[in-house]
Amino acid sequence: MRRGVWWIAWGVGLVFAGAAAGQPDTEAQLETTEQTVRVDDSAADVDIAERLREIFTASGRYDGLVVEVRDGIVFIDGVATQDDHKQWATDLARRTEDVVAVVNNLEVVPPPVLEQVTFTAELIDIGREALRSLPWVGLGLVILAVSLVVAWLVVRLIDWPLRRATDSRLLRNVARKAAGLVVVVAGVVLFLRVSGLTAVALTVLSGTGLFGLIVGFAFRDIAENFLASILLSVQTPFRLGDVIEVAGYTGVVQKVTPRGTVLVDFDGNHIQIANSTVYKSTLKNLTANPQMRVQIDLGIGYDASVKRAQEVVMDLLRGHSAVLDDPEPMVLVDTLGAATINLRIYFWIDGHEHSLLKIKSAVVRRALRAVERAGISLPDEAREVIFPQGVPVAGGGGEADREAVERASAEQRQRRDDAAAADLAEETTEAEGGLTSEVPEIREQAARSREPEGGPGIVD
Repeated sequence: MRRGVWWIAWGVGLVFAGAAAGQPDTEAQLETTEQTVRVDDSAADVDIAERLREIFTASGRYDGLVVEVRDGIVFIDGVATQDDHKQWATDLARRTEDVVAVVNNLEVVPPPVLEQVTFTAELIDIGREALRSLPWVGLGLVILAVSLVVAWLVVRLIDWPLRRATDSRLLRNVARKAAGLVVVVAGVVLFLRVSGLTAVALTVLSGTGLFGLIVGFAFRDIAENFLASILLSVQTPFRLGDVIEVAGYTGVVQKVTPRGTVLVDFDGNHIQIANSTVYKSTLKNLTANPQMRVQIDLGIGYDASVKRAQEVVMDLLRGHSAVLDDPEPMVLVDTLGAATINLRIYFWIDGHEHSLLKIKSAVVRRALRAVERAGISLPDEAREVIFPQGVPVAGGGGEADREAVERASAEQRQRRDDAAAADLAEETTEAEGGLTSEVPEIREQAARSREPEGGPGIVD
């Protein structure tokens, strides 16, 4: 009797120990020793059942537990959450004294992913924590707002020293933004510390590294363009208002931002090119050197004097007001075509004052007429067939026919001379719009036009 009371007390202790160890759904690491579970010297089936029921209940691993013992055979019914829990019940029952066999009918049912009781308790805890943190979060927001105001003041205060230190608007812009960013970052750090969100922020940022990888890919181009903008500002391969050719685009530089370079092409279009592309691409500055060389091709007939054609064109170029004498113009034989000897004309102009397109048009127009007036043929190799030995023409004709042909030829020559005289009379025509450069007009258009970032947002 005394031993039975002792065993009951020991079972009750196990119950309280299991309750103190945690909730029934916690994964307690219960291990069964190799020792035999003793019940009584002359254990009855009811005592064995009661003893096993107490142990199973104390473990907290089973629901709807029913333990019966008939003639030394243990029958176990109920629900277990894991297979090893079911096996543990079988092993424990087998090591109990006077147990002949074990029939384990426990059903293994995994626990639900979300339990309503646990989920509700977590929500309540989160709400309480949020209420306790609310005053500190409010104080952190005040600090963050103050830091934004201070950043605005810092940007305004350092503008004057930066204007004295450098003439580069891009460097000044980058320096102002960097100073303001330092103040804002300090305010964000204080906000996180005061509101108690530092640990949460660190967990999100450094948890698995996936967030950092995503951010790295997303902001790689932004960081690359920002660094390229600084390098372009330091090295200054061009200035605002210069005409440059980069990445297949030609235009006047309107502005350079930390993200890209904005060009206004000669059609009036705004073209934004990433600074990294500008920095890594081949860049041609058409304004840095005011002297620009122009090339023109002219084909003369094989029966013409090449020297005479060169002299005619050179006299024309030396008399043109927009063509520079130094470097000296040249007229060179370039290639031999199917029906023409191709000359290439080289001359230099002042790109700041004159337009390459307009001067090229004027020189081609006047060179064509000067060569024709000099009696130099300009055959068309696509339609003209030349017979070096001539073509004998058989046929008759009276004096009247010959006079008509001569009059027609004379009229044609007169019209050609009149056209040549008209084209040679002036260096430029009204249609060519003068010889002045169109770059100042493009600059004025860029100044009057709306900047691409200055309009309303795309998404309302």
